[in-house]
Amino acid sequence: MSDATRIGILGDFNPEFRSHQATNDAIQHAAAKIGIPIQSEWIPTPSLLDPGMEKRLESFDGIWASAGSPYKSFDGMLRGIEFARRRDWPFLGTCGGFQYALIECARNVVGIKDADSAENNSGSKNIIIYPVACAVPSKDKNAPKLSGMVPEIRIRPGSYLQSFYGKDVVTEEFFCNFEVNPDYEWAAMEAGFPVVARGAQNEIRAIESPTHRFYIATLFQPQLSSTAKNPHPLVLAFAQAVADWGRKKTDDSVLE
Repeated sequence: MSDATRIGILGDFNPEFRSHQATNDAIQHAAAKIGIPIQSEWIPTPSLLDPGMEKRLESFDGIWASAGSPYKSFDGMLRGIEFARRRDWPFLGTCGGFQYALIECARNVVGIKDADSAENNSGSKNIIIYPVACAVPSKDKNAPKLSGMVPEIRIRPGSYLQSFYGKDVVTEEFFCNFEVNPDYEWAAMEAGFPVVARGAQNEIRAIESPTHRFYIATLFQPQLSSTAKNPHPLVLAFAQAVADWGRKKTDDSVLE
């Protein structure tokens, strides 16, 4: 059996999606930097509804909820994210993964059973995720409304996210048409996931848990700006948390 640390990526891999290729690459950038072999495996969202899903997820040392919504299975994506939250597995959600992390906590922690994204056209009265309000002026012609490098993302001082960056204001890359409906910010707070990054107009750009081993979700995609020479600090922190948890799991199993 391989000694490599393992990351399960929730999502429906498409080799034509830049975000998906970048996710694989960013993990390897971080692995090389910390000097620990890391294997990543994509987990199709329909398979997350299988009876043996939980046991399969236990075989990974960390969970990354990928970009790429709408997913093939809405319920599958939520189940994968719920596993990471409930079992305290190191978790990173980006773009669609961030959106679904908010939907999951709204449904399963706060009790808003029909919490949803406008993207799904479900007719829900509780739309947690809605269309981007302000398009980026410099975006490419056919790109989503919120895309490209966006400056002035303010990180909350004292947050885990701020400790990873070592700065209070950053520039990050986005590729999405949907963002958080500010009317439901209270739901994230009530669920225990405070907002730790905001856009120039106070838009919600990241949440984290102060009580989990590692649980951060961002609307921006750190993987898109990660390079072999400069691994993204958030992915680097996630990879280290995953490696630490994998080591602890192994040590605990030896002591049992």
